[in-house]
Amino acid sequence: MSIVVVGSVAFDSIETPKGKRDMALGGSANFFSVAASHLSKVQLVAVVGDDFPQNHVDWLQERGIGTEGLTRAEGKTFHWKGLYGDDLNEAQTLATDLNVFADFEPVLPGSYKEASTVFLANIDPDLQRNVLEQVDNPNLVALDTMNFWIEGKLDALKKTLAGVDLLFVNDTEAKMLGAADNVVTAAHNIQEMGPKIVVIKRGEYGAMLFHQNDIAFCPAYPLDEVFDPTGAGDTFAGGFLGWLDKVGDINSQTLREALAVGTVMASFVCEDFSFDKTKQIGLTDLHERVRALQKITAIPENINIL
Repeated sequence: MSIVVVGSVAFDSIETPKGKRDMALGGSANFFSVAASHLSKVQLVAVVGDDFPQNHVDWLQERGIGTEGLTRAEGKTFHWKGLYGDDLNEAQTLATDLNVFADFEPVLPGSYKEASTVFLANIDPDLQRNVLEQVDNPNLVALDTMNFWIEGKLDALKKTLAGVDLLFVNDTEAKMLGAADNVVTAAHNIQEMGPKIVVIKRGEYGAMLFHQNDIAFCPAYPLDEVFDPTGAGDTFAGGFLGWLDKVGDINSQTLREALAVGTVMASFVCEDFSFDKTKQIGLTDLHERVRALQKITAIPENINIL
């Protein structure tokens, strides 16, 4: 079993109420890969500039993450600059310098084409569909998108969604894409477009899962302090898909388990900047926090109302 992820590897300059960090390592494929590598084999497809540190590539390789699909181009690495206020659910984008990422055309190495799971991180839907044409016969294809593509390339996105099994979006994106004023109706409308599994990320309010007629909800793991939520969504997706790839089966039970694993994985990344926290954790930490989340959210099975 293995996962191919296609997305960005970047530098982030971030300021939150807890501090700031300049040129920290980030990017959707980066956050996803580190999270998923706790649970399954990951193969990364992205582009970086000639300013990207080799020691980070070495660290990815040490984690067992395949970097054959990580290419270098002449120029600077994608750089995002953002500011978080008291509401950590929303970031104010101060600058987006695509640099070498502007010309990114993902090409999968031959060894990647038989991956069991494919995660198409937030990039142009035409590029996402191009990746789907390069893989052989994955068990699961998951996609993330954003309001920029929903507003600007809706037809292309819908065409791509027709070949996708699972979609990750937030509340606002779900309502926009599903043309509805509540997430339940929106999720059902999105399922008609192709993805039979819809996961709606709700930040500090948790996440919802829609699979066929099944609906599940998982609250966010409560943290004493949140330092930086950057990358939490992709880290969530990494934990979620990493678990599904690890267990090798997709059903109501494993999807609910994945919801909890993804939620907990995202909680770790929020406790410090960049990968400072996730570098320190292992499977034992993940296991213990999932158990703690179970206790927090437990509803007794035998509640006698009558």
